[in-house]
Amino acid sequence: MRFCSLGSGSGGNATLIEASQGITSTQLLLDCGFSLRELSKRLLRAGSSPEQLSAVFITHEHGDHVGCVLNLCQRFQVPLWTSRGTWKAIGHEDFDPKLLHLVRDGDFIDLGDMALQPFAVPHDAREPLHLRCHDGDRHLGLLTDLGCATPQVIEALQDCHALLLECNHDEQLLRNSSYPASLKRRILGSHGHLCNEHSADLLRQCLHTDLGVVVAAHLSERNNRPELAAQALAAALDRKIEDIPVASQGLGTDWFSLR
Repeated sequence: MRFCSLGSGSGGNATLIEASQGITSTQLLLDCGFSLRELSKRLLRAGSSPEQLSAVFITHEHGDHVGCVLNLCQRFQVPLWTSRGTWKAIGHEDFDPKLLHLVRDGDFIDLGDMALQPFAVPHDAREPLHLRCHDGDRHLGLLTDLGCATPQVIEALQDCHALLLECNHDEQLLRNSSYPASLKRRILGSHGHLCNEHSADLLRQCLHTDLGVVVAAHLSERNNRPELAAQALAAALDRKIEDIPVASQGLGTDWFSLR
């Protein structure tokens, strides 16, 4: 199994995950926070296309995660998986019901060459779900929008071989920013976003000897810097800063293989 970010941040989020067994291959798009034209460009850069997608999973209804998903799925007949709460927020009566699959926390989704295990997270959305994916051997945890690390979240990420983990902001930069006080409270709250240090604390609770790549994601362009996010995660892992890849808004990341 392998994965790459197609772009991460308030301007749009999407992650491509691929698993192969012999001659078959399954590609999952996690979130779809771009226009169809932009998403197609980013998929092409990763060596894929909308036609190659096996499914899309939407974590929650915020625009930087939903983007063109309804158009994408209808146009290319790609199955859509999401929670009932998210669907109530984004759904449209003209959407083909045969493409829609509603899931909830704790479900197990058999998707070709990979399996998906959605888990609930505290975030200011109707029914947000994030994912653990595996191919029968390697496990990947993906967590990009989180207010606080609950015991359920920590449990869902145990024994993963790779993680894509939100490092939204540096707390001091956010507190000193020009953001309105109400927005600061939202971001810093228990249903907002993780700061670098809280992401590092979560990571420490998920450490094990087989944890490989850890990617910092969903960085705020105004209230964080890649080196600060990398420094926090590197300290938690006892690695060098240059060993921590950071997903960018413009370019995402290269492919990472789980070994």
